[in-house]
Amino acid sequence: MSVILQVSSLVKRFGDLTAVNEVSLEIRAGTCFGLLGPNGAGKTTTIELMEGIKTPDQGNILYQGEPLGAQFRNEAGIMFQNTALQEFVTVREMLVQFSRFYPRTADIDQLVEEYSLGEFLHQDTRQLSGGQKQRLLLALSLINLPKILFLDEPTTGLDPQSRRNLWERVQQVKAKGTTILLTTHYMEEAYELCDEIAIMDHGRIIAHDAPDVLLARHFDDVVVQIDENDIPPRVGGPEFDATYRNGNAHIVTEDVNRTIEKLLSLGVPLDRLRIRARDLEDLFLELTGKELRA
Repeated sequence: MSVILQVSSLVKRFGDLTAVNEVSLEIRAGTCFGLLGPNGAGKTTTIELMEGIKTPDQGNILYQGEPLGAQFRNEAGIMFQNTALQEFVTVREMLVQFSRFYPRTADIDQLVEEYSLGEFLHQDTRQLSGGQKQRLLLALSLINLPKILFLDEPTTGLDPQSRRNLWERVQQVKAKGTTILLTTHYMEEAYELCDEIAIMDHGRIIAHDAPDVLLARHFDDVVVQIDENDIPPRVGGPEFDATYRNGNAHIVTEDVNRTIEKLLSLGVPLDRLRIRARDLEDLFLELTGKELRA
């Protein structure tokens, strides 16, 4: 696949703080690329540089081999994490207004149908639910038929059903050949949608590859997961080596049978025991020592 966006040795400083430190990436056309990092890692600044919103202090960004310019602005779509919609206008009026910003635009009626906007097409934007607003924002980001689409935490604040609904929409966009650059705080979302991910910390890229490749590279064990309420009060210390997250005890092991035997000997009930492969959340904690939202 050809490279649609190339980032070379990007540096961005704010006073004495180097927010982005020698970041280099290549985004292949037609793929979904995920950029992950804890708060303060430099992820947001990197995305804003790639979107052309901020100017780097050092380094280059090339879109289809050329510096960011009019072609990029006409062919890029952006769905910001927080967008204030104009009030006292209808959804259809918003679509029409955005369509006038670009020389080439999508058919509005087709966008309405594809993103299920018809049920609230003539409502004031103030009356939209969270899921409805996100569907509208996604449609607005696609109004110019973009070749590359930036999605900045597109499902933050959505309920699980609305989140999965938006995943399906994003997969449909990618299936049409649009390149997607995604930031997210949801590991499941990154694994579901992304062909490649890059993890940032302290302004640098510390890991970059396909999700399954990264997991195979770093782990050869599994996790035995138990509800922490099932652990008797007397159990603890070195004989029960677990980390605790989201109400569960996570025991990393290369020998599941031996671990289960040990749990039984300690009187730990196994009714809600779960054995799972290592996931991106584990990888993130392994590499950064932090939860993604830290």
